[in-house]
Amino acid sequence: MHIPDGILPVPVTAAGYAATVVVTWYSVRKINQKENPRQDIPKASLLTAAFFVASWIHIPVPPTSVHLVLNGLLGAVLGYFAFPAILIGLFFQAVMFQHGGLTTLGVNAVIMGLPAIIAHYIFRIRRFGNQESRRKTGIFGFLSGAVAIGISVAMFVLILLTNIPADLDIGTERAALYTLAIAHLPLIAIEGVITLLLAVFLQRVRPRILDGV
Repeated sequence: MHIPDGILPVPVTAAGYAATVVVTWYSVRKINQKENPRQDIPKASLLTAAFFVASWIHIPVPPTSVHLVLNGLLGAVLGYFAFPAILIGLFFQAVMFQHGGLTTLGVNAVIMGLPAIIAHYIFRIRRFGNQESRRKTGIFGFLSGAVAIGISVAMFVLILLTNIPADLDIGTERAALYTLAIAHLPLIAIEGVITLLLAVFLQRVRPRILDGV
């Protein structure tokens, strides 16, 4: 779900970089408002590495395959650290493995990073009302992972649908994008389950990791 170089027009890639700058600034600002902004750096580094590696875990969904993203997991566990973590992970994926591109780095960061922040807010709902429980953590952990990847897929497809190069067969490209979107439906459930399991596990063995998230 990485958009490579040469697909999108310059105005779109420029807008992606502009949005990434704004969201990164806002995320860093929110991080610096914490009592100890550096406290979560080790956790963010670990999950940045997990995000970096996850794109190589492919799941066959005929007639194509999909790969893990884990942006919902990063949003649920890292909060505002998620967007810079995803941006760094995408940069190294593009530079080291040509997974995505540098001109589309901003767009890809928005596609995967903004849903991560939404996942953060979804996961925070578990703290409202009665005392936090493993059941609530599991429910909102699943929703965080599933909703984040669902939004990312929708943004990915929408951006490509509205920017299909004129020299390509538009009908064929649309059919391919719709097929790719449908292929990601199992991934929505898988990422929800992964986030659920890790969130419940962390609450059981190291609940302080989820404090403030």
